[in-house]
Amino acid sequence: MLPDFRVHQRDYLLEIVRLLTEELDLEKLLERILRISVEMLAGQAGLIALKESEGWRVAAAHRIQPAFLSYLEPLLGEENVRELDVRELNRMLKNLTYTASLGLLNGTGLPLAAHGQVIGVIFIFRNYPDLFTPNDRILLQSFADQAAIAVFNAQLYGQVSYEKQRLDALLDSAADGILILHADHTVERCNTAFEKLFGKTREEVVGKQHSEVIHWAKEPQGTTLEEAERGGWPLTPNATLYVEGDLKRPLPPPLPVGITYAPLLSEDGNTLASSPEKRLRNIVVTVRDITHFRTAEEIKSTFISIVSHELRTPVALIKGYASTLRRDDAKWDRKVISESLAVIEEEADRLSRMIDDLLDASRLQAGGLSINRADVSLPALASRVAEKFTTQSRKHTITTDFPDKFPVILADEPRIEQVIANLVSNSLKYAPNGEIKISGSVRPEQVVVCVSDEGPGIEAKDLPHIFDRFYRSTNAVKQTKGAGLGLYLARAIIEAHGGRIWPDPKPDSGARICFSLPR
Repeated sequence: MLPDFRVHQRDYLLEIVRLLTEELDLEKLLERILRISVEMLAGQAGLIALKESEGWRVAAAHRIQPAFLSYLEPLLGEENVRELDVRELNRMLKNLTYTASLGLLNGTGLPLAAHGQVIGVIFIFRNYPDLFTPNDRILLQSFADQAAIAVFNAQLYGQVSYEKQRLDALLDSAADGILILHADHTVERCNTAFEKLFGKTREEVVGKQHSEVIHWAKEPQGTTLEEAERGGWPLTPNATLYVEGDLKRPLPPPLPVGITYAPLLSEDGNTLASSPEKRLRNIVVTVRDITHFRTAEEIKSTFISIVSHELRTPVALIKGYASTLRRDDAKWDRKVISESLAVIEEEADRLSRMIDDLLDASRLQAGGLSINRADVSLPALASRVAEKFTTQSRKHTITTDFPDKFPVILADEPRIEQVIANLVSNSLKYAPNGEIKISGSVRPEQVVVCVSDEGPGIEAKDLPHIFDRFYRSTNAVKQTKGAGLGLYLARAIIEAHGGRIWPDPKPDSGARICFSLPR
């Protein structure tokens, strides 16, 4: 039958081995190993110190007075102690123990070594003068070896957990949607951005096949993942794939996206390598919403189309009339010359206004319009605009309707005049005839100005878009000239004043657009 202490030793070692497999919390593990070590060696107290990049740190303590710990911990952090090896640290702790206990305590410590690297020390204190026997040291060394393995495993687990948390944080903070696929195209991970883009939770996405998640509404631009793999991907010169198209989602409409596929390759031994013999472990899929890019491209195309057409017309008229007047083989009477010069002047003014609108649109994109506020009388301003436009059409009657004592407001007068002029100009274009009214009303904190006409009005399908840059309805393109910037600039000017502008439905017919400004 085994002696008692050997039975205890075996039981304690078995408990430590069990802890190694069950407990990965480093602090709890070290406390348990230290308690067992103190009990087995009939000690009074003990500590485990770990060597980290910043120096030595007490990671576990058993039955040590707080006063002693409060003195010991800053001492271990001192510059001259940080570089001590285990022997020097043991000598320091023994001298410190002997001095602090007035010679009543002695102790011994052994290094914690794992994989050939010293990662800490275990130190046991006893209150009787007998020295630690060789058997004591062998027993303590067995605990130290087990503790070293425990520390190494727990630190490794902590590092893996930290890296996982960091990867999770990186994935979830990314603005682009990210999927991580297994080699068989099963979705392993999915970030928050992809959930929002796709419209399903990660629980609904993870475990699905790539082909079940990435569906194209129509033929995409670029090589798809399946097509690339049939051609030998990812073991091809260009390992990164990019494909662009409209992604089908559970709820319509499809989303314009650009998708990048990047392979993660490794050797059969699960070690990343540059060897030609590699295998595919994962595919990182980055999904970017390209709606804004596509919109920008569409706006660019629309801009080029509209501007080239709208600029060409006045230039052609100016050149045509000027060339006609310069002909040497004809003599023009004064009336023809006057009418021709009037057309040239009108088209030049139109060209100038279009250039000003384009410049204003560019200023808006560059950071906004400059507003110079001063006292403005809106009734007087409206009368001036009405008078200017009255001479341009005999089919329309332009009137103003403002209440008495209409408040003077602080605004940029030329800009507000530009807004009203744009609204009146639109009414002249789209209403064949009838009255065009500029009216105003007063509210507690703002004033409201409306421009209304007796034309066909604004179609319901066009209402959400009339203030968009370069937007022109189908009827507008057929009937009138313009670049689609008037209402866009009007909204920008009003919003820069702290107001708002909107289409106001009329109960009978015609169009009415109103804007408000702060009093």
